[in-house]
Amino acid sequence: MDFATIIQILDSAVRLMTPLLLACLAGLYSERAGVFDIGLEGKMLMAAFTAASVAYATGSAWLGLCAGVAGSLALSLIHGLASVTFRGNQLISGVAINFLASGLTVLLGQKIFGLGGRTPSLTGQGRFGEITLPFANALRDVPFIGPIYADLISGHSILVYVAFLMVPLTWWVLFRTRFGLRLRAVGENPASVDTAGVSVTRLRFAAIAICGILCGMAGAYLATGLSAGFVKEMTAGRGFIALAALIFAKWRPVSALFATFLFGLLEAIANRYPNLDLGVITIPSMFMNALPYILTVIILAGFVGRAIPPRAGGEPYVKER
Repeated sequence: MDFATIIQILDSAVRLMTPLLLACLAGLYSERAGVFDIGLEGKMLMAAFTAASVAYATGSAWLGLCAGVAGSLALSLIHGLASVTFRGNQLISGVAINFLASGLTVLLGQKIFGLGGRTPSLTGQGRFGEITLPFANALRDVPFIGPIYADLISGHSILVYVAFLMVPLTWWVLFRTRFGLRLRAVGENPASVDTAGVSVTRLRFAAIAICGILCGMAGAYLATGLSAGFVKEMTAGRGFIALAALIFAKWRPVSALFATFLFGLLEAIANRYPNLDLGVITIPSMFMNALPYILTVIILAGFVGRAIPPRAGGEPYVKER
């Protein structure tokens, strides 16, 4: 494997990890506030459909992004009402959101476009284009550094760079601001936060809203950046993979970056080598395609007991009178 091939695989891994990273950070905000959200998959799916539909109708990827965020926020509001306001079971609410998005996107897609649940292909301004960073072309021929900068760091859509910038921003918000301190406290001991005169409900809804925004960006990227439109079930379990990466990262943003990169790298290798020849044996394509999901099962089986979630996670808060 030469250096150029490694750069191509890493470049593909960065593109593939972007929706995982955004969804993982979305779950991080929600679960740090004590609201477990396994509806990340459904929010991403709804965002992908609304983003692709609006981008096709208007010819603007930016309007598609806004629509994707709005679609995801609508499902986040449902989850917040069910789990925070009405104190319902958070896991059941998340499952319901996944089923709702799975059926509704196909139904609306068939009703609006008549293409079997998918949207027409996006072209031109309907997709987010690649951004060439300064001096990328000039440095391309520089040994080692040139290909890394020109082919790996440069040449991605705006949402890829936003996703990476969200990692230090999330760390700063959670660990260096009063809002982040209160958010983490709500996930650990909501009664103490309530005693201090801070609204637990408001904080949890704020975390759920941030989760919806990030999931909306992830879904919009899938439909208008990584792909050229919406197809049925295009999230392909990425929401659940993001949850596994979140557990693997122990609810920390920097660790989430490396965890999602690992998943993206496995998928990139599977796409590059559908039948991996190791000399002694040849790994079939079915196993290669299943690698990210196999890793998900391994992480959930091996790390759930070791990773300690927020203590008040999954528990509706009942204010003492």
